[in-house]
Amino acid sequence: MRIRLILTLLLFPVCVSAQERVSIRGRIVNEKGEAVEYVQVGIPQRGIGTVSSLDGRFEIEVPADTLEFHHVSYQPGYYPVSGEKEGVLIVLKEAELPPAVFIGGDTKEKYLLRAGTKVPGANGAFHYPGGIVKGEELGSVAKARKPFLIKDIRFSILANYIPGCVAAIHIYRIEGEPEAFIDILHKPIYVHIDVSDTRQDFDIQPEETLLLEPGRYFISFALVDCDMDAVRRLQETPESQRDPQSMHVYVPFYFKSSYQRFSAMGKLVYIPFNIGISVKGFEYQ
Repeated sequence: MRIRLILTLLLFPVCVSAQERVSIRGRIVNEKGEAVEYVQVGIPQRGIGTVSSLDGRFEIEVPADTLEFHHVSYQPGYYPVSGEKEGVLIVLKEAELPPAVFIGGDTKEKYLLRAGTKVPGANGAFHYPGGIVKGEELGSVAKARKPFLIKDIRFSILANYIPGCVAAIHIYRIEGEPEAFIDILHKPIYVHIDVSDTRQDFDIQPEETLLLEPGRYFISFALVDCDMDAVRRLQETPESQRDPQSMHVYVPFYFKSSYQRFSAMGKLVYIPFNIGISVKGFEYQ
Protein backbone atom coordinates (compact mmCIF):
# COMPACT_ATOMS: atom_id res chain seq x y z
CA MET A 1 0.00 0.00 0.00
CA ARG A 2 1.34 3.43 -0.92
CA ILE A 3 0.07 6.40 1.05
CA ARG A 4 0.80 9.86 -0.27
CA LEU A 5 0.03 12.93 1.80
CA ILE A 6 0.55 16.38 0.36
CA LEU A 7 1.38 19.07 2.94
CA THR A 8 0.33 22.22 1.08
CA LEU A 9 1.66 25.70 1.75
CA LEU A 10 -1.55 27.67 2.18
CA LEU A 11 -1.53 31.27 1.06
CA PHE A 12 -4.22 32.28 3.56
CA PRO A 13 -5.55 29.76 6.12
CA VAL A 14 -9.34 29.54 6.09
CA CYS A 15 -9.51 30.25 9.83
CA VAL A 16 -8.26 33.82 9.32
CA SER A 17 -10.77 36.64 9.64
CA ALA A 18 -12.35 37.86 6.44
CA GLN A 19 -11.48 41.47 7.42
CA GLU A 20 -10.25 43.53 4.48
CA ARG A 21 -6.53 43.20 3.86
CA VAL A 22 -3.93 45.50 2.41
CA SER A 23 -0.61 44.78 0.75
CA ILE A 24 2.60 45.59 2.61
CA ARG A 25 5.91 45.40 0.75
CA GLY A 26 9.35 46.18 2.05
CA ARG A 27 12.81 45.10 3.07
CA ILE A 28 14.38 43.97 6.34
CA VAL A 29 17.91 45.04 7.28
CA ASN A 30 20.12 45.09 10.37
CA GLU A 31 21.59 48.20 11.98
CA LYS A 32 24.48 48.10 9.48
CA GLY A 33 22.03 48.25 6.58
CA GLU A 34 22.71 44.64 5.60
CA ALA A 35 19.83 42.46 4.43
CA VAL A 36 18.46 39.98 6.99
CA GLU A 37 17.55 36.70 5.32
CA TYR A 38 14.55 34.44 5.91
CA VAL A 39 12.76 36.49 8.56
CA GLN A 40 9.36 35.23 9.72
CA VAL A 41 6.84 37.97 8.91
CA GLY A 42 3.21 37.93 10.00
CA ILE A 43 0.54 38.32 12.65
CA PRO A 44 0.72 35.27 14.95
CA GLN A 45 -2.69 35.69 16.60
CA ARG A 46 -4.34 35.68 13.16
CA GLY A 47 -2.29 32.81 11.73
CA ILE A 48 -1.02 34.94 8.85
CA GLY A 49 2.64 34.64 7.92
CA THR A 50 5.36 34.27 5.33
CA VAL A 51 9.18 34.28 5.15
CA SER A 52 11.29 37.06 3.65
CA SER A 53 13.69 36.34 0.80
CA LEU A 54 17.46 35.92 0.94
CA ASP A 55 17.86 39.66 0.32
CA GLY A 56 15.39 40.56 3.08
CA ARG A 57 12.47 41.50 0.83
CA PHE A 58 8.93 40.62 1.83
CA GLU A 59 5.36 41.04 0.58
CA ILE A 60 2.27 40.14 2.58
CA GLU A 61 -1.45 40.98 2.68
CA VAL A 62 -2.81 41.62 6.17
CA PRO A 63 -5.67 43.43 7.95
CA ALA A 64 -5.01 46.55 10.02
CA ASP A 65 -2.97 45.15 12.91
CA THR A 66 0.63 44.95 14.10
CA LEU A 67 2.96 43.09 11.76
CA GLU A 68 5.72 41.15 13.54
CA PHE A 69 9.22 40.22 12.35
CA HIS A 70 11.13 37.33 13.95
CA HIS A 71 14.62 35.95 13.33
CA VAL A 72 16.69 33.89 15.78
CA SER A 73 19.69 36.27 15.58
CA TYR A 74 17.72 39.49 16.11
CA GLN A 75 15.28 41.12 18.49
CA PRO A 76 11.66 41.09 17.25
CA GLY A 77 10.51 43.98 15.06
CA TYR A 78 7.03 45.50 14.77
CA TYR A 79 5.17 47.57 12.19
CA PRO A 80 1.62 48.97 12.72
CA VAL A 81 -0.45 48.44 9.58
CA SER A 82 -2.90 51.25 8.81
CA GLY A 83 -3.11 51.00 5.04
CA GLU A 84 -1.40 49.72 1.90
CA LYS A 85 2.30 50.55 1.85
CA GLU A 86 5.33 49.98 -0.37
CA GLY A 87 8.98 50.56 0.45
CA VAL A 88 8.66 49.75 4.16
CA LEU A 89 12.09 49.52 5.77
CA ILE A 90 12.34 47.37 8.89
CA VAL A 91 15.56 47.62 10.93
CA LEU A 92 16.23 44.75 13.33
CA LYS A 93 18.62 44.97 16.27
CA GLU A 94 20.94 42.07 17.00
CA ALA A 95 19.90 39.89 19.92
CA GLU A 96 22.28 39.59 22.85
CA LEU A 97 23.92 36.20 23.11
CA PRO A 98 23.30 34.44 26.44
CA PRO A 99 26.31 33.84 28.70
CA ALA A 100 28.16 30.58 28.12
CA VAL A 101 27.08 27.76 30.41
CA PHE A 102 29.45 24.99 31.43
CA ILE A 103 28.38 21.84 33.23
CA GLY A 104 30.91 19.55 34.86
CA GLY A 105 30.58 15.81 35.30
CA ASP A 106 30.41 12.73 33.14
CA THR A 107 28.51 12.56 29.88
CA LYS A 108 26.91 9.72 27.99
CA GLU A 109 26.47 9.67 24.22
CA LYS A 110 22.86 8.98 23.30
CA TYR A 111 19.91 9.98 21.13
CA LEU A 112 17.64 12.74 22.39
CA LEU A 113 15.27 12.01 19.51
CA ARG A 114 14.91 9.01 17.20
CA ALA A 115 13.07 8.93 13.90
CA GLY A 116 10.24 6.71 15.13
CA THR A 117 8.48 3.82 13.39
CA LYS A 118 8.48 4.01 9.60
CA VAL A 119 5.03 4.16 8.05
CA PRO A 120 5.13 1.23 5.56
CA GLY A 121 5.02 2.36 1.94
CA ALA A 122 4.25 5.97 2.90
CA ASN A 123 5.82 9.29 2.01
CA GLY A 124 4.70 12.87 1.95
CA ALA A 125 5.58 16.03 0.10
CA PHE A 126 6.01 19.70 0.76
CA HIS A 127 5.16 21.64 -2.36
CA TYR A 128 4.48 25.01 -3.95
CA PRO A 129 1.27 24.58 -5.95
CA GLY A 130 1.48 28.12 -7.37
CA GLY A 131 1.59 30.17 -4.18
CA ILE A 132 4.73 31.97 -3.02
CA VAL A 133 4.27 31.84 0.75
CA LYS A 134 6.96 29.89 2.57
CA GLY A 135 7.29 28.64 6.11
CA GLU A 136 5.45 25.32 6.35
CA GLU A 137 6.96 23.43 9.26
CA LEU A 138 6.89 19.82 10.47
CA GLY A 139 8.82 18.20 13.29
CA SER A 140 8.97 15.97 16.33
CA VAL A 141 8.76 16.34 20.09
CA ALA A 142 11.66 15.27 22.32
CA LYS A 143 12.06 15.23 26.09
CA ALA A 144 15.38 16.01 27.78
CA ARG A 145 15.42 14.38 31.22
CA LYS A 146 18.88 15.74 32.03
CA PRO A 147 21.02 18.54 30.50
CA PHE A 148 21.73 17.54 26.90
CA LEU A 149 24.33 18.84 24.43
CA ILE A 150 23.21 18.53 20.79
CA LYS A 151 25.90 17.41 18.35
CA ASP A 152 24.07 15.98 15.31
CA ILE A 153 20.68 16.60 13.70
CA ARG A 154 19.82 14.06 11.01
CA PHE A 155 17.04 13.67 8.45
CA SER A 156 16.56 12.41 4.89
CA ILE A 157 14.96 13.71 1.71
CA LEU A 158 13.65 11.05 -0.68
CA ALA A 159 13.63 13.29 -3.77
CA ASN A 160 13.61 17.03 -4.50
CA TYR A 161 12.18 18.81 -7.55
CA ILE A 162 12.27 22.37 -6.14
CA PRO A 163 15.16 24.41 -7.63
CA GLY A 164 16.98 26.53 -5.09
CA CYS A 165 15.32 24.72 -2.19
CA VAL A 166 16.42 25.95 1.24
CA ALA A 167 15.13 24.53 4.52
CA ALA A 168 15.64 25.70 8.10
CA ILE A 169 15.92 23.67 11.28
CA HIS A 170 14.21 25.15 14.34
CA ILE A 171 14.48 24.06 17.97
CA TYR A 172 11.72 25.26 20.29
CA ARG A 173 11.40 24.80 24.02
CA ILE A 174 7.78 23.95 24.90
CA GLU A 175 6.57 25.80 27.98
CA GLY A 176 3.37 26.61 29.86
CA GLU A 177 -0.31 25.84 29.46
CA PRO A 178 -1.50 26.60 26.85
CA GLU A 179 1.76 25.59 25.24
CA ALA A 180 4.17 28.28 24.11
CA PHE A 181 6.95 27.45 21.61
CA ILE A 182 10.14 29.46 22.22
CA ASP A 183 12.91 29.19 19.63
CA ILE A 184 16.17 28.63 21.52
CA LEU A 185 18.54 29.10 18.57
CA HIS A 186 20.75 32.18 18.34
CA LYS A 187 22.28 31.25 14.98
CA PRO A 188 20.09 30.00 12.12
CA ILE A 189 20.51 26.49 10.74
CA TYR A 190 19.95 26.44 6.96
CA VAL A 191 20.09 23.40 4.69
CA HIS A 192 20.45 23.65 0.90
CA ILE A 193 18.77 20.70 -0.81
CA ASP A 194 19.92 19.77 -4.32
CA VAL A 195 17.48 18.89 -7.06
CA SER A 196 17.67 15.09 -7.25
CA ASP A 197 15.43 12.09 -7.77
CA THR A 198 17.52 10.03 -5.35
CA ARG A 199 17.65 10.00 -1.55
CA GLN A 200 19.77 12.61 0.25
CA ASP A 201 20.84 12.08 3.88
CA PHE A 202 21.74 15.12 5.99
CA ASP A 203 23.84 15.16 9.16
CA ILE A 204 24.05 18.69 10.59
CA GLN A 205 26.42 19.83 13.33
CA PRO A 206 25.12 23.18 14.68
CA GLU A 207 27.64 26.04 14.79
CA GLU A 208 26.53 27.23 18.22
CA THR A 209 26.65 25.30 21.46
CA LEU A 210 23.16 23.92 22.05
CA LEU A 211 22.89 22.84 25.66
CA LEU A 212 19.30 21.96 26.49
CA GLU A 213 17.93 22.19 29.99
CA PRO A 214 15.59 19.38 31.12
CA GLY A 215 12.20 19.82 29.45
CA ARG A 216 10.20 19.25 26.26
CA TYR A 217 11.42 20.42 22.85
CA PHE A 218 10.04 20.65 19.32
CA ILE A 219 12.66 20.10 16.59
CA SER A 220 11.38 20.93 13.12
CA PHE A 221 12.08 21.19 9.40
CA ALA A 222 10.69 24.22 7.53
CA LEU A 223 10.85 25.34 3.89
CA VAL A 224 12.09 28.94 3.66
CA ASP A 225 13.16 29.52 0.06
CA CYS A 226 13.18 28.32 -3.53
CA ASP A 227 13.89 29.63 -7.02
CA MET A 228 11.01 32.09 -7.47
CA ASP A 229 11.60 32.24 -11.23
CA ALA A 230 10.81 28.51 -11.30
CA VAL A 231 7.59 29.21 -9.36
CA ARG A 232 6.58 31.89 -11.87
CA ARG A 233 7.32 29.60 -14.81
CA LEU A 234 5.14 26.94 -13.20
CA GLN A 235 2.33 29.47 -12.71
CA GLU A 236 2.52 30.41 -16.39
CA THR A 237 2.33 26.77 -17.51
CA PRO A 238 -1.20 25.43 -18.13
CA GLU A 239 -2.11 22.95 -15.42
CA SER A 240 -2.62 20.16 -17.94
CA GLN A 241 0.99 20.56 -19.11
CA ARG A 242 2.67 20.67 -15.69
CA ASP A 243 4.92 17.87 -14.49
CA PRO A 244 3.06 16.54 -11.41
CA GLN A 245 6.38 16.33 -9.54
CA SER A 246 7.39 19.93 -10.23
CA MET A 247 8.07 22.05 -7.12
CA HIS A 248 7.76 19.07 -4.76
CA VAL A 249 10.18 17.78 -2.11
CA TYR A 250 9.39 14.25 -0.95
CA VAL A 251 10.00 13.10 2.61
CA PRO A 252 9.57 9.77 4.46
CA PHE A 253 6.90 9.42 7.15
CA TYR A 254 7.35 7.99 10.64
CA PHE A 255 4.93 7.57 13.53
CA LYS A 256 6.06 10.00 16.24
CA SER A 257 4.55 12.70 18.46
CA SER A 258 4.75 15.78 16.24
CA TYR A 259 3.46 19.23 15.31
CA GLN A 260 2.78 20.92 11.98
CA ARG A 261 2.56 24.60 11.02
CA PHE A 262 1.01 25.41 7.62
CA SER A 263 2.69 28.82 7.25
CA ALA A 264 5.19 30.96 9.14
CA MET A 265 3.59 32.53 12.24
CA GLY A 266 0.65 30.11 12.02
CA LYS A 267 -0.63 27.93 14.84
CA LEU A 268 1.15 24.67 15.57
CA VAL A 269 -1.20 21.69 15.29
CA TYR A 270 -0.56 18.29 16.89
CA ILE A 271 -0.24 15.36 14.44
CA PRO A 272 0.85 11.70 14.95
CA PHE A 273 3.61 11.53 12.30
CA ASN A 274 6.85 13.27 11.27
CA ILE A 275 9.61 13.19 8.66
CA GLY A 276 12.05 11.16 10.76
CA ILE A 277 14.30 13.79 12.35
CA SER A 278 16.79 12.33 14.83
CA VAL A 279 19.01 14.20 17.30
CA LYS A 280 22.18 12.79 18.86
CA GLY A 281 24.55 14.24 21.45
CA PHE A 282 25.72 13.95 25.03
CA GLU A 283 23.59 13.68 28.17
CA TYR A 284 25.14 14.96 31.39
CA GLN A 285 24.95 12.41 34.21
